[in-house]
Amino acid sequence: MSQPTAPTPGSASRPAGPASDEDSGNPWAGGGTLFAGFLLLVDGVLGVIKGIAGIATNDVYAAVNDYVFKFNVTTWGWIHLILGVVLIFVGWGILKGATWARAVGIALVSLNLIANFMWLPYTPIWAIVTIAIDVFIIWALCTDRSKPVF
Repeated sequence: MSQPTAPTPGSASRPAGPASDEDSGNPWAGGGTLFAGFLLLVDGVLGVIKGIAGIATNDVYAAVNDYVFKFNVTTWGWIHLILGVVLIFVGWGILKGATWARAVGIALVSLNLIANFMWLPYTPIWAIVTIAIDVFIIWALCTDRSKPVF
């Protein structure tokens, strides 16, 4: 019969599971990243629609007379269209687990947030909703440390 060996000093404080070099991250943030990818796709599609509406006709949005950022609605349409198309690609990259997509997503969503802040006089309620969505996306992409979902 063999006797059980005594544990080595310090081994009792280690977890019983396999050692991992990466922090598994916050599960809320991991689920938030998946949701952020879908929100980026939706936000991009809505940006494309806003852009097309602004480019097609100037009658869709209210005219603002005394506003600091005096772009015409067609210029705003092009800004939203380009940002929308790029956000769609970044959202797709996040859903696929591309490593570049998180950093690019944070940068582009920040630009989208600024553009929607400047867009407030034209569509105030929708701009505020988009800003709130963008803040959530930035939070989710910044706090997730887990491995890619897909």
